[in-house]
Amino acid sequence: MLRAAILFLALTTWFSGVRGHADDRERTILDPAEGGIEYSIQGEFSGTDVERKNWGAQVIALGGKQFRLVGYPGGLPGDGYEIGDDLTYCDLSLDGDVAKGSFEGMQIVVGSKELKVIDPSGDTVASLRKIERKSMTLGMEPPPGAIVLFDGTTAEAFERGAMTAEGWLQADCETKERFGDHRLHVEFRTPFKPYARGQERGNSGVYVHGRYEVQVLDSFGLSGENNECGGIYSIAKPQVNMCYPPLSWQTYDIEFTAARYDENGDKIKNARITVKHNGVVIHDDIELPHGTPGKDPEGPTDGVLYLQGHGNPVVFKNIWVVRK
Repeated sequence: MLRAAILFLALTTWFSGVRGHADDRERTILDPAEGGIEYSIQGEFSGTDVERKNWGAQVIALGGKQFRLVGYPGGLPGDGYEIGDDLTYCDLSLDGDVAKGSFEGMQIVVGSKELKVIDPSGDTVASLRKIERKSMTLGMEPPPGAIVLFDGTTAEAFERGAMTAEGWLQADCETKERFGDHRLHVEFRTPFKPYARGQERGNSGVYVHGRYEVQVLDSFGLSGENNECGGIYSIAKPQVNMCYPPLSWQTYDIEFTAARYDENGDKIKNARITVKHNGVVIHDDIELPHGTPGKDPEGPTDGVLYLQGHGNPVVFKNIWVVRK
């Protein structure tokens, strides 16, 4: 009987541990205060090495006390890094309250406020401080004549519009009003899902005209593809990946010109789009040769703004449109 009780207790403890691990893997974090040590270490770092060369680094939390570091010569994307320059990659593991790894004989130590690169003799050869960038268009006021779609007071401008307790707009809704050529401002925030990968990590989308998706995704530290944050899904990848860390508020500022059709309903000119992500141009007046899947097909009518629902708690705020 005693052996059976001990065995039952051991199995219960083991299953509890397995269940807890699974829960951690499935956890979606919406409050930075609940992100723990992994969230506090994840982020962007900026500084210089002993030769006074500028460097930027992005540290991505991968769950299970693991991290990935991407080093940018010249500075962070959009702030000194020249596209095409070689990047540095390093895997890190949590060790107490810091993450540690090694690269070409150097030790890399990352804490919640500072990243250090230490040579074999113990000297610090580079020191980067933790920074929190904010989009230069975050909180931008709608200009005169703008149509305010969402200001945190009501979701009445949207079909299926629903708000969070914080006053943010939930994904999976579309405007009641339709638009042709227009300028759009929208702010969004992705959740923190350290164990998730790819399209499972904060997926949504801003469907301009209901037909062309500007991808929303936690693509922090990734290469920047057409199905990652800032990409025009299936059409064009961003010129630079300007994605901030998850739970940061980010902005899209979009200039859109609709496709043109003749009297027979045949398309005679493709739509065009310019997109700024966090204030940096990532698509410069590019042509949209076709629509993207997931919403409305191309056509001659005006279209909605659709904020895609994709099973992730992505939220939006400060949304307005200026008709051209």
